[in-house]
Amino acid sequence: MTRTWTATDCTGNSVSDTQTITVVDTTAPELTVPADVTVECSDDTSTTATGVATATDACSTTIDITSSDVTTPGACDGEFVITRTWTATDSCGNPSTAVQTITVIDTTAPQITTPNGSLDATIECSDTDGLDNALNQEPTATDNCATNVVITLVSDETTDDANCANAYVRTRTWTFDDGCGNISDTFTQTITVIDTTAPVLVTPNFDDTLSVQCDAIPEIPDLDFEDNCSADVNVIFNEEINFFPNTDDYEIVRDWTVDDGCGNVANFTQTISVTTPTISSVDGDRCFDDGVIDLFDFLETGIDTTGTWSIVIGNNITINGSFFNPQESDVGEIYTFRYTIGDTCATEVDVNITINDDCVVLPCGEEDVEISNTVTANGDFVNEFFRVTGVETCGFVTEVQIFNRWGAVVYKNNNYQNDWSGQTINSSVGNSGNVPTGTYYYVVTLRNSGLEPFAGPIYVVTDK
Repeated sequence: MTRTWTATDCTGNSVSDTQTITVVDTTAPELTVPADVTVECSDDTSTTATGVATATDACSTTIDITSSDVTTPGACDGEFVITRTWTATDSCGNPSTAVQTITVIDTTAPQITTPNGSLDATIECSDTDGLDNALNQEPTATDNCATNVVITLVSDETTDDANCANAYVRTRTWTFDDGCGNISDTFTQTITVIDTTAPVLVTPNFDDTLSVQCDAIPEIPDLDFEDNCSADVNVIFNEEINFFPNTDDYEIVRDWTVDDGCGNVANFTQTISVTTPTISSVDGDRCFDDGVIDLFDFLETGIDTTGTWSIVIGNNITINGSFFNPQESDVGEIYTFRYTIGDTCATEVDVNITINDDCVVLPCGEEDVEISNTVTANGDFVNEFFRVTGVETCGFVTEVQIFNRWGAVVYKNNNYQNDWSGQTINSSVGNSGNVPTGTYYYVVTLRNSGLEPFAGPIYVVTDK
């Protein structure tokens, strides 16, 4: 800084001299770092969680604060120390540094994720595959930090059943170690081996429940049985036919009773429901303007769609397969359609549809229309275009006219797509085909809406 001093006497004589003042900044900022912390290894160690340094400076208002980390490994993967060095530098390049120490520890044992009892099994003595499968099972665990958790089988004990030579209980116990000295709770698996097996059916693809039409009753199947211990089994077969009142439907019940001679008895039943198939349906109401109707929507799900639809009641309407256009119908009328499927045991079902004019009303009123009042076409992508919104689903055609303050049309579009950002229909106006910045006036007409035109001012900015 140069300061000039001037002395003047009473006659106007003056003399001047200068003083030079040099201002320097050699003082580093005062830096305050977050306190040292100790956190669990699963916790966040970023500055967001452990704090951010602050600094003040005698002169500078702008201080650059940065940090750098040095990680020192600990005794295991989940333990380490982060030395975070903070540096604050003022605008004159004077730095100051301080250190924050973040100690990361692992005190959390692995958590067993296998539910208690989920590996337990009760197995027949002849089921060697089931026993092998049970013995191949192990529990699992996760740790908050360690990626390699070590599983240890602590004990494996077998207790025989005094009442059955082939039965016993095997108990296995495990623990998990995360490598940092944290041991999980124990997990126990109990495998119970029993012998209560009755003879089994070995004939493949046996259907115990069948629903058939009257022309498709299956023959009595020739079934094979075997027992896990007995070589011979005794089979008794019985068949009954049950009829039901007020219907032609009936039921065939076939029973096989199989005895292994050791008190283990198995019963196998095949129940055949013989019916003339029926189809569930629901009647419904539809609006004439709700679009094409799929008649299968009124039948039960999973129905065979290879049948045919026909019109039972309804004049001047047509169907295309299962599709019916309600716009061909009359409001207030009830139309009946029939679905038929099958030949020998044909099935029919009728669907009644009432046509109404209670159609879905779209938000297409005057209060739903939203019109921009500002366009800032300056490249910042905010209010970039003049927009007419709120009625996009109404099927209206938007007509837009933009006038300047003298009433001249500067823009017009009879099918507007919300894409005007200040262009003019007269390229001689404004800069590079854009209107000058200022206030303009719009007239928006929503054709086919029945609404009055909308008019109002709009402020347009086109200077970048």
